[in-house]
Amino acid sequence: MMETKTLVQNVIKTKMDGIPEEVKLHGKRSLFNWMGVAIGASHHPSVDMVLGLKEDINSAEQVSIFGRTEKVDLLLGSLINGMSSHIFDYDDTHLDTIHHPSGPVAPVVLALAEKFNLTGEQVLHAFILGCEAELRIANAVYPSHYHLGYHITSSTGVFGAAVAAGILLELDEEQMTWALGIAGTQSFGLREMFGTMTKPFHPGKAAQNGLMAALLAKKNFTSSTEVLEAKRGFANVLAPEHDLSKVNVNWGSQWELLKNAFKPYACGIVLHPSIDACIALGKQVKAEDVERIELTVNLYVLELTGKPTPPTGLAGKFSIYHTGAVAFLEGDAAEAQYADSKVTDPAVVEFRSKISPKVDASVKEEEVYATAFLKDGSTVEHVVKHATGSIENPMTDEDLARKFNNLTHPIIGAEQANKLRTAMYTIDEKRDLGELIQLTKAYSEKVIN
Repeated sequence: MMETKTLVQNVIKTKMDGIPEEVKLHGKRSLFNWMGVAIGASHHPSVDMVLGLKEDINSAEQVSIFGRTEKVDLLLGSLINGMSSHIFDYDDTHLDTIHHPSGPVAPVVLALAEKFNLTGEQVLHAFILGCEAELRIANAVYPSHYHLGYHITSSTGVFGAAVAAGILLELDEEQMTWALGIAGTQSFGLREMFGTMTKPFHPGKAAQNGLMAALLAKKNFTSSTEVLEAKRGFANVLAPEHDLSKVNVNWGSQWELLKNAFKPYACGIVLHPSIDACIALGKQVKAEDVERIELTVNLYVLELTGKPTPPTGLAGKFSIYHTGAVAFLEGDAAEAQYADSKVTDPAVVEFRSKISPKVDASVKEEEVYATAFLKDGSTVEHVVKHATGSIENPMTDEDLARKFNNLTHPIIGAEQANKLRTAMYTIDEKRDLGELIQLTKAYSEKVIN
């Protein structure tokens, strides 16, 4: 087995002109979606906390924090931008592995572009290959690795960050192999942290760790050259069951990035079918007429979102009870539906006791079978086979633009947001990203998110 070496060779030999146009377009859509969620959460209290380290560690002003006016050093910038993009749980999702690929990779390529004045084409090229590498590694260890308790976005995302950084830093084959080794030994992220500030910290730290790995490898800092396949390497230690052949299978003809889906709702993808169903039921019946709403769901739903009484809006993202209630009552599950005030709203609290989930092993992850039992004895049913935002029922460019606008307008303003959207979709035409970066900055020092 030479999976690590083969992956490195595949990554290095894949030039921009060898990447299909549809993959490039999806890469741009992924970056655009990522930028919206990163800006949208850029003034969250947890971002302020991490940004507060700038003075503590005397961080140099090298790269921008998107949605803000401050600048920090390369590594801290990657951490903060990666973290902010995951705070709302509104980022992209590779549905096969529940992996959010842009979070660990986008902050790295954009930080390096800003510091070293790289072209947009270089950025898009590295972003696509970084995402492709991490998703293939995720395929190889999922679901065993995930069941063990690892947050796969960070634990495999660190490899994507290292690959992307390695491409932009022009690492040779030996250095790129070392970068993967240095990244792999920093693989981390526990699912125990879901529902806390530490969950979004994971992809940010994966970005930072992967970038650090590539920077060290550039200086010929050595590591194992078999991090993926070695007896005491990544797969054997962190995934009791794995298939490393998935890392390099059909490289160049099969693109995992094309399976990257975008979220219409600000919570984990496992809740999206139930949200669609509760929104549909809410349009058909009145809240006061409902006895209970029974949601027959995939087993992952209760495992990940079984919190009946979430104390905060962040915890509400991991509660099918809260999520079902707001979806029914308000017809949406955007960030506004996960405000702290919303989880204590008496109307929401009352209605969430009417949400009654039950697990059926035969129900697929993208499905839900919903029944509203009404007080007059009648029932209303709604079935979702493919949730909004899935590959089979994707968000359109108009949907993505609306989501982007809702997230960014309060922070950078409508005019800047429109210009930034155009810039993100034409990123590969930019000789440098100075103007694009400038468009990401808050229009006021005192923006209130």
